[in-house]
Amino acid sequence: MGGDTGITELSNAGFSQQEYQDFCRFLEDACGIVLGENKHYLVSSRLNRLMGEYQLSNLGELVERLKRDRGPGFRERIIEAMTTNETFWFRDTFPFDILKNRVIPEFIETRSRQPLKIWSAACSSGQEPYTISMSVAEYIKENPGKLAGDAQIVATDISDRMLEVGRKAHYDQLSVARGLSAERKATYFTPQGDEWEVRPEIRRRVSFRHLNLLQSFSSLGKFDVIFCRNVLIYFSTDSKVDILSRFAQQLNPGGYLFLGASESMANYSDAFEMVRCHPGVVYQLKG
Repeated sequence: MGGDTGITELSNAGFSQQEYQDFCRFLEDACGIVLGENKHYLVSSRLNRLMGEYQLSNLGELVERLKRDRGPGFRERIIEAMTTNETFWFRDTFPFDILKNRVIPEFIETRSRQPLKIWSAACSSGQEPYTISMSVAEYIKENPGKLAGDAQIVATDISDRMLEVGRKAHYDQLSVARGLSAERKATYFTPQGDEWEVRPEIRRRVSFRHLNLLQSFSSLGKFDVIFCRNVLIYFSTDSKVDILSRFAQQLNPGGYLFLGASESMANYSDAFEMVRCHPGVVYQLKG
């Protein structure tokens, strides 16, 4: 994130091991992310710009400010800088095919008149929940009249800035180029100057809410499907166990949980059964 004149560059030599450990402890306590022992460069690259903005010369000064400043503004910006990850449309493809070809048909068999309730956890800037909505739209188009209650999608993230991007639903050319076919872009977006806006019929299914995954989920209500993809890999073992246990409590009987392609539930929860779908897997809450 360099290139700005006058911004202090952090490096391994720029902060002590104790300062690094203090910062890692803050980050894990605040949002569950575990950095590990050799992520100095990540801390440097993610915090460099904020260091310059707040005129902090080293990580020790930043840690001291975190201890003094308990207000949400500064702490939230630090957390946001460390947790914002790239995302794109229809990531890995198979979860959305499983949703259309297995999950929705099963739901219709038991509760066809009710809305399908889906939670997109750690939704970042909105690509995942809108992709889910597009997948629902494609199912409805291919199976008219079957999903009578349509779907309700709750999208949550710890970053207020990312949530605002999602609510606005305007994406630049680079963003819409990542994972979207020309056909889907034409179907689900409207050009707005140099940006593309998600169409109202896709947006109406999605509501955005601030949520830290370390905190209670109970206010969200129950869901038939939870997407929490490429997130748990950053958490400690204890946090993974806790989050998965609470996911199980938020799911309706027989509900499904989607994790990232490289993530596994082994050793963290026995509340789910792994379902192989060729390609991909999904986890179903045990009866």
